[in-house]
Amino acid sequence: MELFDLKGKTAVVTGAARGIGRTTADLFERAGAKVVRIDLDAGVRCDVSDENQVEKAFKGLEIDILVNNAGIAVRKNAFDITAEEWDRVIDVNVRGVFLCSRIAARSMKERGGGAIVNLASIMGFSGGLFPNPAYQTSKGAVVNMTRALALEFAEHKIRVNAVAPTFVRTPLTAPLFSNPEVLAKVMQHTPLGVLPETDDIAAAILFLAGPAARCITGVTLPVDSGYLAR
Repeated sequence: MELFDLKGKTAVVTGAARGIGRTTADLFERAGAKVVRIDLDAGVRCDVSDENQVEKAFKGLEIDILVNNAGIAVRKNAFDITAEEWDRVIDVNVRGVFLCSRIAARSMKERGGGAIVNLASIMGFSGGLFPNPAYQTSKGAVVNMTRALALEFAEHKIRVNAVAPTFVRTPLTAPLFSNPEVLAKVMQHTPLGVLPETDDIAAAILFLAGPAARCITGVTLPVDSGYLAR
């Protein structure tokens, strides 16, 4: 079990007030890490798309692990989404991941290494089941940013990976799960017949963040009950 031991590590988790972020932060604490919870609503308050707020939130932290979980969605089709809504999704889901990764990597570099785990999505590999181009585009960017930063940071012993969940019951997906027709369509594309819970996503993040994954970098791990295998 030492392969999943985070004792002595400091981990920053963004979007940690609820859903996957909160579950991950709780799991990391049980694994022995000191966890700094960053969110707009609780913990260290920060809009990850704002460079000044990110610099302030991360100031003075000696970081071993970063989980870029903060994210938003505007579920509108290409004809209806406004340019402002598009920009906000890209700002949080892409710019935010970059800003947090860069500042955390500076600390990790000084400490001789570290691990970054990004939250991508199956929609980063797929056009999706429903029109949602801003979100799909943003998560595709996260998948390739993960590869790019993995290569750039490798010389500093910093691993960069991502987890790509399928539909998970969180506050972000509540509107989808409340619609029986939408849920039925999701299940038609779920070969295992069961959707993951936040605990399942957190477990994958713990794996990629810890010693068990010491030779894994640049990978996006689907936790999707078979969605992408179709």
